[in-house]
Amino acid sequence: MKSNPTIAYHTLGCKLNFSETSALNRLFNEEGYEKKSFQEDADVYVINTCSVTENADKECRQLIRRVKNKT
Repeated sequence: MKSNPTIAYHTLGCKLNFSETSALNRLFNEEGYEKKSFQEDADVYVINTCSVTENADKECRQLIRRVKNKT
């Protein structure tokens, strides 16, 4: 039996970012993706952020490196 693809989300920033992530989750869910915790292994990782501050940029780069090192 083939399992559904998995997806994990991490959202940084304002309420709009969280709303966008929620909308993405609904769309992927309709396509059969199973949501995982960002700390778990997943087929797809979505990092939704904006670059308003240097700290946000730094945190985003750290998340990307963490995901990249999993593969």
